[in-house]
Amino acid sequence: MKNLNMFCLSLEPNHYNFIKELGYIPVGLGEKKFNKDWFTDKSGNNISKKNKYYGEYTYHYWIWKNYLDKLDNGWIGFCQYRKFWSLVEHKNEDINFNNIYSKVLKEVPKEFDNYETILGTPFFVNNLKPMKFIKHGFKIIIKDPLIFFNEKKRNIKFHFDLMHGENNLNKAIDLLDAKNQDSFRKFVNTEVSFNPQNMFICKSKEKLKNYYEDLFPWLERCEKIFGFENLKGYGLTRIYSFLAERFMSYWFKKNTKSTLVPIIFYDIRKDLN
Repeated sequence: MKNLNMFCLSLEPNHYNFIKELGYIPVGLGEKKFNKDWFTDKSGNNISKKNKYYGEYTYHYWIWKNYLDKLDNGWIGFCQYRKFWSLVEHKNEDINFNNIYSKVLKEVPKEFDNYETILGTPFFVNNLKPMKFIKHGFKIIIKDPLIFFNEKKRNIKFHFDLMHGENNLNKAIDLLDAKNQDSFRKFVNTEVSFNPQNMFICKSKEKLKNYYEDLFPWLERCEKIFGFENLKGYGLTRIYSFLAERFMSYWFKKNTKSTLVPIIFYDIRKDLN
C-alpha cells in the first residue's frame, strides 16, 4: 500500500493526466476552470480570492479547513507542476518529459520512518552574487557596508529585506504569537539558509494542523499592515507566500524531527501547453 499522499499543484487543466500518471493528486489553482476531477481551493471554507498574493497557501488553507481530517494516515506531501521531490539530485538539463516519471518521489522509504517531516535541500542566501545585492539593496548596503564582506550578516532577514521590502519581515514578526515571535526573529537574524519552494512532506496530521494554526492567523494579521492593493511587483505581491516560506523552515525544524531531500526542477508546461 502506498504510504504517500502527494498533492501536485498546477495552474493548467491539461496537466491532469500527467499528474495522475505520477500517482499524485491533481490540485488546480488560479483563474482557469478545472473540472470536478481536480481538487481546488474554491469550495467550502476558502480564501481562493487571495491566491494572487498567497500562492499555494490558498490550498493549504483549504486543506486545513475542509479536508485534513479526511486524509489517510501516512505521509502528506506537496509539489508543483515545475518542482518535484526526488531521492537523488539531478541537473536540470538531465530531466525531460520521458524520464521524469522515474526520477520523482513515489513513496517514502522505510529509512525515513524515524522522521516526522521532509524538507527541501536548503537555499543559502549568503551565496548570492554581489551584483544582486547592489541591484536589489543598494540603500541597505550603504547603511551597513559590512554586509558586503561579512557572510554572517547576509542572513535570512537581510535577504528578505533585499527581495521583499526593507523591514517588512520585522514588521510581520512583530505580529507573531508570543510562543514563536522571539525564536523566529532569532532564526531569521542568525540563519543564512532556508528550505525553499514552500514544499514539505509531513507524516503527522496533528503536526500539520498545529503548523496551520500558527501560520494562518499570523498571515491574516499581516494583511492589516501590508494589505493587497499597494503590493507592486512579484516580490511584494506574493509577500504572504514568502513570509510563509521562511516560517515553514523555522516551524518544522523547531517542532518536528526533519530530514532533507532534493527538489528537482522541470516545467511540464514545455511539453503540455
